[in-house]
Amino acid sequence: MEATYIKRIEITGLWGWKNIAWELRPDVNILSGINGVGKSTILNVVLHCLDHGARQSGNYEANGVKVHILFEPEDADGIRYDVVRSFDRPFIKADMMERLPDKNVHTDLDWQLYQLQRRYLDYQVNIGNRMIALLTSGNEQDRTKAGETAKAKTRFQDMIDELFNETGKRIDRQSNEIRLLQGNEALPPYKLSSGEKQMLVILLTALVQDNAACVLFMDEPEVSLHIEWQQKLIALIRELNPHAQIVLTTHSPAVIMNGWMDAVTEVSDISTTL
Repeated sequence: MEATYIKRIEITGLWGWKNIAWELRPDVNILSGINGVGKSTILNVVLHCLDHGARQSGNYEANGVKVHILFEPEDADGIRYDVVRSFDRPFIKADMMERLPDKNVHTDLDWQLYQLQRRYLDYQVNIGNRMIALLTSGNEQDRTKAGETAKAKTRFQDMIDELFNETGKRIDRQSNEIRLLQGNEALPPYKLSSGEKQMLVILLTALVQDNAACVLFMDEPEVSLHIEWQQKLIALIRELNPHAQIVLTTHSPAVIMNGWMDAVTEVSDISTTL
């Protein structure tokens, strides 16, 4: 049985002197605190553990740091998760850039967009197959459901059009790949601003999760985002995938507006010293 969400995170021996015990909500979890208190470190330790085996067992130990992740349900044998990296840093290693199949990929956000393009194509194949199965089932109710299958994709396209409207950009709805139009000119996503790329990565990640239970980790997702986009961020993600458990760090008060104040946890409130 695959886990639905993360219920609790315990870290022992962080930096050799700090313990963390964090009870998580199934919907939205926002980790806050001053610079240097450990927000990003906590997130990165959890992700490192999930990447190196704790995704199945919930347990990991390395360099004196012990991590225990409690899933819900407790007898789950693994968990699905996605990570959005916020900072649009250029690739440093020239040899890596030479190996990339798309020469337009120059930064971390470009690389995430490139990977999401593949997932977006798979997502469209999956919803297409579901629509065919429903339409050919001979059941009138299934025919009605078939019309609902692509609603999330259409809503995603509408969101991008609304967010990018001021700069005259819109999704090319005739393309199977993520491509934008500015006037009549085709615009690959790599040509967007850092803030536009960031929002596109976040919403596209939520979409291709295909409404499945999944944990979405984000470290300071407000970076490069206009304040109005920050305020809308959580609501937009949850509209595309209401089954996603959001786990993020932030400095921005705008992110917690619109009803998410009670989802905030201060690092100092979940920390004890050895």
